[in-house]
Amino acid sequence: MQTNIMDAPHGMNLVIECSDGSIVIGRFDSSNGFEVIMHDVDLYDPTSGSDSEAWVRETATYGVDVKHRDWNIDVQLIKHWTPLGQIEKLT
Repeated sequence: MQTNIMDAPHGMNLVIECSDGSIVIGRFDSSNGFEVIMHDVDLYDPTSGSDSEAWVRETATYGVDVKHRDWNIDVQLIKHWTPLGQIEKLT
């Protein structure tokens, strides 16, 4: 688990947890220090009432269910990030 998004490798699928409870999973492109650009993204909405951990593990197991080709995130919202490949898969 990392906190500085500037350390994320280009082209890697990341799980980004945000301070508002949302989670963004997608391919990291770049960051200019103010905003992060992601591609092929799926989003977890904390108001959905579903289990976020199960959602992340399902995505790690079966792949990203792309709902947005491009997505920008305000860097100040990012709590931490993890490579999707490091997430435990469903058994």
